Amino acid sequence: MTRADHPSGSDRIFEALGRLDPEGRIETIVNLQGDFPTIRPDIIRDVLQPLADPAVDIATLAAEIHTDEEAVNPNVVKAVGSQVTPRRLRALYFTRATAPHGDGPRYHHIGLYAYRRKALQRFVELPPSPLEQQERLEQLRALEDGMRIDIMIVDDVPRGVDTPADLETARRLLAASRQTAR
Repeated sequence: MTRADHPSGSDRIFEALGRLDPEGRIETIVNLQGDFPTIRPDIIRDVLQPLADPAVDIATLAAEIHTDEEAVNPNVVKAVGSQVTPRRLRALYFTRATAPHGDGPRYHHIGLYAYRRKALQRFVELPPSPLEQQERLEQLRALEDGMRIDIMIVDDVPRGVDTPADLETARRLLAASRQTAR
C-alpha cells in the first residue's frame, strides 16, 4: 500500500501517516513491525514512556540478553546506551556485533519505535547514513544526525518471525494461546 522504494520501514510509515493524517493532527507515531505477532500490549505502552521527556525524539525497547548464543548472534541487534533511570537508557549505538565489550549487561534491541511526528519527518528527510548502510540498521541514521533515542528496558523479547522455522514456532504459540483463552 506504500511505495516499494523506501529505504526503511520508518520511511514507509511516514508515507502512510501523510495519507492517513494529511492535516498533521497525530503527534505520536508507533511503528510496530509485523514480525512480532506475540508482542504484549503492555510492552507497546512501555515504548511511549520516554516521549514524556521533551528532549527525546524517538523511543524504542530492549531486553537484557541472558545467553551467549544471543550475545554473539548477528541477527540479534544489540542496543548500547547510558543509563537515564534504572529501566531507561539513552542510546549511544546499535550493532549486530557483540557489544559492549567486557562485564555487564548487554541488551537485545526490540524493533518497535515511537516517534514524535517532527522527529519522524526529520528522519525521512535525511539520506541513509554510512553506519545505517553498513550495519543495516535504520536507527543509526537518526543517531548519526544527533537525534536522541531513548530505550525502555522490558523483561522479555517478543518472539520474532525472521525465518520459516520462526513462523512455525509463532503459529504454535498463537494456537496454544487461543486454546488457553477458551
